[in-house]
Amino acid sequence: MTLTHTAALSRLGHALSDRTRTRVLLALREAPAYPSDLADALGVSRQVMSNQLACLRGCGLVEAVPDGRRTWYRLADPHLAPALDDLLTLVLAVDPECCGPECTCS
Repeated sequence: MTLTHTAALSRLGHALSDRTRTRVLLALREAPAYPSDLADALGVSRQVMSNQLACLRGCGLVEAVPDGRRTWYRLADPHLAPALDDLLTLVLAVDPECCGPECTCS
């Protein structure tokens, strides 16, 4: 493991620590999208979406693609979608009694 690996995993962890950012990544694993469409689909304001996409860009997880006067977003690396799929199978195996919103495991 290198510092680069550690930094990459830290950025992914930071991105996944926010519910909206997680939902954006999961949506983009399905298909690229415009920010306004993502905001509508996730039920957040366009300003919130803009802030979350800026964070995900800063983490190196999504990239902006100019399209005339608009910009759409996609996952920055083709390995990210399968990695998210793999993480989803792990999340499904978590005991909700232990690690739910009111976790008492610690």
